[in-house]
Amino acid sequence: MKTEETLRKNLAYNLRIERAKKSLTQEKIAELADISDKHIVKIEHCRVTPSIYIVYKLANALNITIEKLIADIED
Repeated sequence: MKTEETLRKNLAYNLRIERAKKSLTQEKIAELADISDKHIVKIEHCRVTPSIYIVYKLANALNITIEKLIADIED
C-alpha cells in the first residue's frame, strides 16, 4: 500500500507534468479547477494533502483520470 507521502509526491510530479504537457500555468489550472493558485503551489511542493474533491477537480481540469494524476512516478 502506498503511503500518504508517496501519493503526495506522485500527485505533485504528475500535476506538474500534465500541466506542462497542456502548456497551462499554475494560475490557469487553478482557474479551470476553481481553486486558488496558492493551493496549486502547495500541492506541487508537497506542502498539503489535498482532499479527494480537489484531486477530482484537478483531474477534470486536466481532462485525465484521477488514477493518472496519482500514478507511480516512472523512473
